[in-house]
Amino acid sequence: MKLKHYLLLVGIICFGFNANAQWKKNKANRDTKIFRYDIECQGIAKKGAKLVKVWSYSKNPKHAKAQGMKNAVHGIIFTGYAGGNQGCTTLNPLVSDYTVAEEHEAFFDAFFEDGGEYLKYVSSATDGSIAAGDRLKVSKREYKIGVIVSVQFDQLRKRLEQEGIVRALNAGF
Repeated sequence: MKLKHYLLLVGIICFGFNANAQWKKNKANRDTKIFRYDIECQGIAKKGAKLVKVWSYSKNPKHAKAQGMKNAVHGIIFTGYAGGNQGCTTLNPLVSDYTVAEEHEAFFDAFFEDGGEYLKYVSSATDGSIAAGDRLKVSKREYKIGVIVSVQFDQLRKRLEQEGIVRALNAGF
């Protein structure tokens, strides 16, 4: 009888840990679902890539850091960035018309899901630690976290061309 109670207790505890992990993951997605971020050029990267710093907003600094890569790819596709310091030139977004995004909503939902295809086109440019100046508390319950990442721009563009989302550069005028 005691063995049954012990196994039942262990099962409940294990289920509780799994449910808590899923809840935290979903909370991170809700915090950053609206893709609220700022993106800026961070310098010159290797050929075919863009080195950017993306500032993500969240109630929890860990969530903003985790969503930084997703926000960087989203920023390259939909917002671009202004030129300026460190040899940066202005980058126009790959998709400037949001109706195109709405037409391909199923693709973008799958592309940006957790562990989705967007991870093929982005990598962390640092060791994962956040500098003191890149962790800002903007309100009583919200943080702004800066993460430097490298986005494989040329490969990302080719993928969007394959899907018919972006017009190929060699397509006629």
